[in-house]
Parts: sequence; structure tokens; C-alpha cells
Amino acid sequence: MKIAIIGAGFAGLTTARHLRDFGHDVTVFEKVHDVGGVWSTTRLYPGVSTQNGKDTYCLSDFPMPRDYPEWPSGQQVQAYLNAYADQFNLKPLIRLSTLVTHAQQGPDGRWTVSTRTGDNPEESDSFDFLVISNGIFSAPAVPDFPGAEPFKAAGGTICHSSEFLDLDAARGKHVMVIGYGKSSCDVAVGLVDAAASMTIVARELIWKMPKKLAGVLNYKYLFLTRMGEGLFPYITLKGVEKFLHGAGRPVRNSMLGSVQGVITRQLKLRKLGALPRGSFERIARSTVSLVTDGFFDLVAKGRIALKRDTAIEQLIVEGGRRFALLKTGEKIPADIVICGTGWRQEVPFLDADLQARIMDPRGNFRLFRCILPTGVRNLAFNGYNSSFFSPLSAEMGALWIAAHLANALDLPPDAEQLAATDRRLRWMEERTEGKHARGTNIIPFSMHQIDELLADMDLSIGPVQRFMEWQMPVKPGNYARVAKDLHRRLESQPAPVGRPVMT
Repeated sequence: MKIAIIGAGFAGLTTARHLRDFGHDVTVFEKVHDVGGVWSTTRLYPGVSTQNGKDTYCLSDFPMPRDYPEWPSGQQVQAYLNAYADQFNLKPLIRLSTLVTHAQQGPDGRWTVSTRTGDNPEESDSFDFLVISNGIFSAPAVPDFPGAEPFKAAGGTICHSSEFLDLDAARGKHVMVIGYGKSSCDVAVGLVDAAASMTIVARELIWKMPKKLAGVLNYKYLFLTRMGEGLFPYITLKGVEKFLHGAGRPVRNSMLGSVQGVITRQLKLRKLGALPRGSFERIARSTVSLVTDGFFDLVAKGRIALKRDTAIEQLIVEGGRRFALLKTGEKIPADIVICGTGWRQEVPFLDADLQARIMDPRGNFRLFRCILPTGVRNLAFNGYNSSFFSPLSAEMGALWIAAHLANALDLPPDAEQLAATDRRLRWMEERTEGKHARGTNIIPFSMHQIDELLADMDLSIGPVQRFMEWQMPVKPGNYARVAKDLHRRLESQPAPVGRPVMT
């Protein structure tokens, strides 16, 4: 099949590689000048690094370089993805600096993809199948602050954290960062030495996990294992998880309570006035944020001012100086407002009627297995399953799509797919208090989702390895066999008759 892929991040690159290796004619469209997606050089703000260590944040048969630090910088991840594209000869498939302006499906199920490169006239091409891998972090969400226009007219800057790339632009300026997630704290630490002052404003403080608990135990032994996932209730409970959330719940609660106590003392959260509301269990609402190196030390020293449980009421200009008036009544100098306020999940190149078919009434993506828009032919998504192991999740998603194109998945009828998808969305809404990135964030249940994909493909890494992952962090390298097993399986089965049709 002739296949178009939108996006050249982890999901787009691994999808291109595997679909090509299964015999398809693949073209990748990437709107910026380099590969990387969220790790493109166009988005690497000061201080950005991975949350996972390099041994868990990689593709299965392409480990990160040995000389990389345990938590690689954004620049190193981009270089890794560029090397991946070179290693597997993907560059000839990729059209960089090419924006997809429209993707329209015809009555025959084929796609007309219209693109624009720079100032050149728009071009169009036809494809049998479309994979959307533009990612759930594709459109920065920046609040519309009252007083924003006069503030900017007076020389103030308002931008998303992914858009503030120049450290020198903060030199000698009063910087205010909105939000308390990873990017907000990374930016604050990254700019604090250059800025005249640094203030973080957060509507709500969330629990954060130190990279090393008590300064000793790497967090991956707690959260990047199957046991770590099992501490939080999934949609359906099986095996050990039934015990942990049944008769063994006191044991499970004691484990989480102990972690909460250690973190509270280690980070001096009470002393700093930075203790989040609610129990540590809320860390798994929609994401798990690691502590940015040095962040709480800078708060303790007063170099980062933390304003909690509040927000900007208005941006104001007085006597040529710029300020942010908070809802608490405080007026704080602010020349630059950087928003770590999340992302919008958008597919603007699809027609409105098609968007309505792939979303529920609340705007959540209605995707079976976070991949398949049930009832829409010749369309799949990959990378819409943000997880602890995003590279591995994307890779298993790519193989799942390859198997589906080969008619090698035994999927339930459409009605059952839709029921399962809606059940997942309702569960996610309740579990995350609405913070599930329009149904695309599966944290902390990364391996549960990967297991579902493997089960659909009738493949497995084996019971011994699965057992090991209950105690030890998941190793993506152990999943390199999945692609090989799928190739062997498809080579041994009869070729499908005609072009596969997705439903």
C-alpha cells in the first residue's frame, strides 16, 4: 500500500520503518526542518531533559549511546532520533519542512494529502492509507490573559515553554513561569541564573517523584515495573492486581504511604510550603512528574518564588514597567510570562465531519487501542498513547498497524470496539479528574496497553520475562523480538487477497 505518515517523532519514525519493512511504500511529512517531534531543535527549551533514564526511553533494537548520561538532554534525544533515521535509512522517506494543510478521504477510501513547503505552491498526492503521528504535544496551549495585548505592546513576552529557546532573552528580565509540571520547573531552573527574578505561579501543586528516592533508590524500580503499575487500579483487575486492590489493599496503601512520607521529608515539602493537597496516589492522575534537579534547593534559597493555589488575574503596565497581578492580590514584576500549560490535541488538516466521527461529544479521541478510529477506513493514529515508555508504546503501535494492514488481527466487531473505547474513556475521565489529554494519556498503565496490543497480535515476550518485569524496570530491548516474530508469522500465512480495507 501507498501510505502517508504525518509527523517524524518517535511514533512517525518507527511507523515509517516498520511499515516499509513490511513492504509498504511510505512517505513521511514533517512540518519542521528536522526529525524529533517533541524533541525537535525547534522546541528544546533551556533545561529540557528526559524523565526516563536512557535504558527505558529508547526503541527496542536501538539503545541510546553509552556515553549519554542517565537522563539525556533534549539535544541528545534529538541526535538519537536523527541517528535512528540514518541507521534504518529513513531519510529518503521523509519530507522535512513540509506542512500538511489538508487530508481528505474520497468515496473509495483513499486519501488526498495536500502539503506546502515554504513559499512554494501547494502540492497534492494520493495515498491508500494515512497514519497520523503528529503527537499529542503538537499545539501549545497558552491562556488568554487579561491585559495581554497592552503587556506585549509594552515589550512584554508571552509564550509557551516549548517556544522559549533563547537563554539570553531572559537575561536581566523578570520571568514568571505558569504551571508546576515538568516543563515549568525545567524552564525555571534553566533560566534562573540569567533572570533578574524567577516566579512560578501554579493553580495546584502536584506530587513529584525524585529521580532517586532518599537519594539512593532510582525511581524506575518503583514506577517503571509491572508492580509499580499494579499499585494503581486498571479498568479490569487480574492476578496479583486483584489482591493488591482487594484483600491486599492495606499492604498496597502502606507501600504508597511510605513513599509519600519519604518524599515529603526528602524534599522538605512542609518547610517550603510545597506539600500538595491529597495523597501521593494522585501522582498517577494523568502523568508522573519528576523533580527537576536543583528545583527545591532554589526554592529554599529564595531564588525561585513559588506562588501556589493562584493564577494571573491580569497583566498590567505601570510607569513603563510590566507586572502580573495575581488572584491573591499580589503584584509581581514580570517581563516574560512562560506558560507550561499543556497542549491541545489537534488534527486541523482533517475535515470537520471526519473529526466529529473520530471524537466523542466531549472532544476525546475515540480510538480503539488508542490507534484505530472504529468505522473510518484506511486511517490509524500512532503516538496517541502517551506513556512512561512512549518510544516502546509507539513501536508496538507501529507493529499493530502493520499486522492490521495484513489482516492478521482478530479484532472484535465494531460495536464491541466502540463499547470498549467508551468504557476506557469513562474510566480515564474519572481516574484523572479530566486530565487525560482528550483520551490519549495512558500513564501509568503503559505496559497494560502494550500487553493489549501484543495480545491482539497473538504475540508475547514470554512468561519469564513478564515475571521479571514485576520486580525490575521494563527493558525495551526485550521487545525487539516482537517485530521478528511478526515477520515470521506473516511470511508463513497466505497473502491477503486484494488491498486490505480498514473498518
